[in-house]
Amino acid sequence: MAKFFGNLHLVLVTGLVLAIVVMMAFTETAPVDVNSIFRWLHLFFGVLWIGLLYYFNFVQVPTMPSIPAEQTGAINKHIAPSALFFFRWAALFTVITGLVVAYVGGYVHQALTFSGEGNVDLIGVGMWMAIIMFLNVWVIIWPAQKKILGIVEATDEEKAKARPRALAASRTNTLLSIPMMYCMVSANLVN
Repeated sequence: MAKFFGNLHLVLVTGLVLAIVVMMAFTETAPVDVNSIFRWLHLFFGVLWIGLLYYFNFVQVPTMPSIPAEQTGAINKHIAPSALFFFRWAALFTVITGLVVAYVGGYVHQALTFSGEGNVDLIGVGMWMAIIMFLNVWVIIWPAQKKILGIVEATDEEKAKARPRALAASRTNTLLSIPMMYCMVSANLVN
């Protein structure tokens, strides 16, 4: 049992197989189609993205000042780069799968231009918040973190300037995530 749970790839593949079994068992009441698959993937990547966003903001950033300097290397050289890898790619795949869901549902244009009504405009607000958050990840947070963590060469002054930029973008994403999730959940309740 320890060997199984010690292998993340095996756990993920088993989870995928189990999900397919559940899908097949309930196809009469919950048909499996492009929309349902992409909604599922959108949820998966969204949970990964927002989970890591909250890990950074609620755990890692507030805890770092209390960690002795000789121990920060483990976080800065190993944990943070790995977490940021999953963080940025989950952001990309969350946005892509969300756009596919809206496209397949036939409302992507109305949602992004607020030319629909009710729940379409509400999901549009959530989509734009997610797009802003995605851009913060790729345009502000990741380039700044590469400097801060020493992944790219940067002077101490460049690192010092990158820290508040990364923090502000990350906290903006935390702020936007709360109403964004409301938009996503509430818009789907009336579909």
